[in-house]
Amino acid sequence: MEIGKLKASDLEKLIFKNIKHRRSEILTDPKIGGDCAVLDFGDKVAYISSDPITGATEELGKLAVNINCNDIATAGIEPVGLMLTILAPEGTKAEDIERVVADAHAECEKLNVSIMGGHTEITKVVNRMVVSVTAIGIGKKDEYTKRGKVKPGDCLILTKGAGIEGTGIIAYEKSEEIRKNLGEQTLKDAKNMLDKISVVREGIIASPYVKGMHDVTEGGILGAVWEVSEFYGLGSEIYREKIEIADCTRAICDHFNINPLKLISSGSMLLTADPLKGSEIVEILKSEGIESQIIGKFIKDNSKSIISGNFVEEISEPESDELYKVV
Repeated sequence: MEIGKLKASDLEKLIFKNIKHRRSEILTDPKIGGDCAVLDFGDKVAYISSDPITGATEELGKLAVNINCNDIATAGIEPVGLMLTILAPEGTKAEDIERVVADAHAECEKLNVSIMGGHTEITKVVNRMVVSVTAIGIGKKDEYTKRGKVKPGDCLILTKGAGIEGTGIIAYEKSEEIRKNLGEQTLKDAKNMLDKISVVREGIIASPYVKGMHDVTEGGILGAVWEVSEFYGLGSEIYREKIEIADCTRAICDHFNINPLKLISSGSMLLTADPLKGSEIVEILKSEGIESQIIGKFIKDNSKSIISGNFVEEISEPESDELYKVV
C-alpha cells in the first residue's frame, strides 16, 4: 500500500465495512469527507476529531493542534479541548518532548483551547516522533441539524489557497536545498505559511452562511473536492485559474516537480454555499482579512473535473499526497 492515509476505496473496503455497531448517542457514521464524529448530549452535541502528524519532523506541536482544531471548525464551532499523545523513539532528548508540548500549548493559547491530558512514551516501534491529537468541540443540537441540503449548482469557495501546509513542511524539511536553489526570501515565505494553517476563524465566520465546510488536508485541493463530492453524492466542476497559489508554493512545487493542487493544505477551507450567497460570503471573509475565491460548483452527474481554458481533466480518487515525494 502507498505511504500516507488510505485511499477512499481502501477505507470503504478495509475499515468502514467492518464497523457495524453504533450506540444511539452517536449521530454520525464514518464516511468519506466527514471531518468529525458527533455525539448526542440532549440539547447539545459534541464534535470529536483525531489525527496524527506523520509527514513532518519539525513544528509537530503546532501542526498537531491546528489540523485537529480545523476539523472541529468545519462544524462552525470553537474547539474547546484536546488530548495530546506523543510517541517518541529511543534516544529522544527530554528537551525535544518539552518543545513539542510547549509549541502545542502556544497554539492552544491562540485558539483558547485547553490540553486536557493524553499520553507520552518512548518506544521502539517508531523511528521518529509521532504526535497525535484528539480534539473536541461542543455545539447546540439545533444548529447541527439546520444546515441546508447541498444540491447541483451550489458553489464551492476556497479560502486562502493551495498547498499551504505542504509548503511549510517542505520548507522546514528541505531548508538548505530551498535556500541554495530558490533563495532566502522564498524559504522565509514558505516557512511562514505554517502561520496560516488554522481555519478556525473562517469556520466560525462563514458558518451562518454556508451549507457545509471541509478542511483541505492530504490530497490537497483536488482531494478535498473529490471527498466533498463523494460526501454529498454529487459531481463537481472547478476552475484552475480561480485557485490561488502563493509564489513560494509555486516555486517549491516547480523545483520538486510536484502538483500544488495535490499537496496537503491545512489552512484552506472548502465551503459549500447557495450560489446566490457565494459573492456575499467572499466579501464577508475579505472584511475579516481572509481571502477566498469561488472556484467551482456541484453538478448533477457524478463526474468530477478541473477545467483550465479549453482543457478538462478528471479529478480522480486521491492517492498518496505529493508531500511524500519530497520528505
